[in-house]
Amino acid sequence: KLAIASLLVGSAAAFAPAASFGRNSALKMAEAATETEGKAFAKLPASVKPGVVTGQALVDLLDAAKEQGYAIPGVNIVGTNSINACMEAAAKYGGPIMVTFSKGGGQFIAGKSVNNDADQASIAGTIAGAKHVHEVAALYGVPVVLHTDHCQKAWLPWIDGLVEASAKHFEETGSPLFSSHMLDLSEESLEENIGICKQYLEKFAPLGILIEFELGVTGGEEDGVDNTDVDSSRLYTQPEEVFYAYEQLSQVEGGAFTCAASFGNVHGVYAPGNVDLQPIILYNSQEFIKEKIGSDDDKPMRFVFHGGSGSSVDDIQYAIGAGVVKMNIDTDTQWAFWDGIRAYEAKYHDYLQGQIGGPDGDDKPNKKYYDPRMSLRAGEESMAARLVKAAEDLKCVNVLN
Repeated sequence: KLAIASLLVGSAAAFAPAASFGRNSALKMAEAATETEGKAFAKLPASVKPGVVTGQALVDLLDAAKEQGYAIPGVNIVGTNSINACMEAAAKYGGPIMVTFSKGGGQFIAGKSVNNDADQASIAGTIAGAKHVHEVAALYGVPVVLHTDHCQKAWLPWIDGLVEASAKHFEETGSPLFSSHMLDLSEESLEENIGICKQYLEKFAPLGILIEFELGVTGGEEDGVDNTDVDSSRLYTQPEEVFYAYEQLSQVEGGAFTCAASFGNVHGVYAPGNVDLQPIILYNSQEFIKEKIGSDDDKPMRFVFHGGSGSSVDDIQYAIGAGVVKMNIDTDTQWAFWDGIRAYEAKYHDYLQGQIGGPDGDDKPNKKYYDPRMSLRAGEESMAARLVKAAEDLKCVNVLN
């Protein structure tokens, strides 16, 4: 699964006159030493700390990924087991992680039996999951981005509820509950899509929340969004569309954004040859924007890669070269979690046929085998291992220290 951009551009450093080079160099060295002492991660800006990353720290983190040439795994979760597997994996591969809530995932966390007619379960469950991450993320010693996935126009009340929770959290702590939200208004016209995104970014910016927007359509089906029959031409975004979005969203003071541009992406895993990825679209878009704004930055836009499960490593890393700083992963990690449970059942099958009686004797209890924590832990370990492999593909290994 998959598919980012923000406009905050750092100021250029001034060169000191040659006559004062020694003094200024000593001062700079002292300042650099002080900054290093205050940094949590040697390879990341000082603003980035273990735990949930928001606001300027998130912008700094994404800038570092773009400049250093790696992408952060953005993983869809459905509960604390998959949330913890994400952070466990990040601690193992030595990099940041993006924990991603879908509307359906939020509902699942609240409980499928709860009424969700007005999105109340999706809102409450997503908030509950986010609070869990805030409580435990720092224990894993890695930067964690709290993100929400595809939100189409009809689902905007879900985001409204989450923004309300972030505003309350901001009042209490000075930071939002969520790091970023994705609005997927690709079913609407380009003008309406970006117009609504701009309105929401104006709400997000004062709270330090980044917006991710989608241009074009990610094919396939995922979590209630079905684009299996979409016209293939809509799978490929044009550079002019990317620039239009960049130009409009750049007008929001303090706004930060990322772009999920479509370049043939498809949710799910398909047989080789059935998906035609064209990441050259991202390179062309970067060049188009660079020329339009007269920038020295070869990658002024931050892109994200949606529909990445099953993609070749070559395509993934080529896209990273075009400024992709996050890749969505869902299908592969869903399988990995299940595969861990499947393997556990296969290994201990004979102990799982009854509460008492098995290979060790007819009167031996099997509680330690059917304790749900055992099979769920096997799922967590399998999912974490798959994410370590994903991080390797994304060149996101050992990027902290």
